[in-house]
Amino acid sequence: MKRFVLYLILYILLPTGIARGQVPVNDTPQILEELFDRLAGNYNDTDRIHINDSIRTILDSYVRSDSVFTHRFNNLRYLGQIMSPDSLLKIITWNLVLENEPGRYYCYFIRKKESGKESKIYRLSVSYNENPVRTDSTYNESNWYGALYYDLRPFIVENRHCWVLLGIDYGNYEISRKIIEVLSFSPEDSIVFGRKWFSSGNEIKYRDVFEYASNAMMSLRFKSENSIIFDHLVPFSSTHKDDHRYYGPDYSFDAYNFENGLWKLTLNVDARNQ
Repeated sequence: MKRFVLYLILYILLPTGIARGQVPVNDTPQILEELFDRLAGNYNDTDRIHINDSIRTILDSYVRSDSVFTHRFNNLRYLGQIMSPDSLLKIITWNLVLENEPGRYYCYFIRKKESGKESKIYRLSVSYNENPVRTDSTYNESNWYGALYYDLRPFIVENRHCWVLLGIDYGNYEISRKIIEVLSFSPEDSIVFGRKWFSSGNEIKYRDVFEYASNAMMSLRFKSENSIIFDHLVPFSSTHKDDHRYYGPDYSFDAYNFENGLWKLTLNVDARNQ
């Protein structure tokens, strides 16, 4: 296994500062855990940005290591780490919350290549965006909307690999969003977000986006390899119709089921696992 050495500006780890040093890979989980704990603490924006820079330095080295597809950091609740069941894609993501400016999302997509070739690494970051996520077009690396992805499933369509992602977006402080996304890669190896694949009656969308009150909770999960189940969202009262700041679940469930080459919406389904 390739060992990687991390060069950190370690003065941010302690208020009094310590000298620069080289940190071996065995110490990396402990350092990351401390950095994320400090990031979640009561620091001003300048401190948070410095801490986040060191997190990025560590993860930049980690995603290039031979162990990235076989290793997982434990006890890092603020770092998202998901691996596709086909072991061809790993996603690492987190967000930086700031007081006086918009926060940011950070995301690595690590794509395993054929035997003997280095993995392809995509580094994305973007500021929080209050604007709605579009459902009628694709996105790419340069205009990514930003989200934290927490689950995924692989598909092969027309002899090309793609992955259905489930994500959440906190970019608007009044509205939370959950997203069903499709990730694929162009012949030139560029990231493509979205596929015209989600049918909800007369409309076929590139992704589905659910908006609801920031103080509410919504479930969105894979029920099986070919089924995605989620809370049905309704306004808290009739006066709030179409104002998603006041939407939440009504304890019924809807689903997308993969049928005849499309994800088709079905209302009022049984949410129990078979």
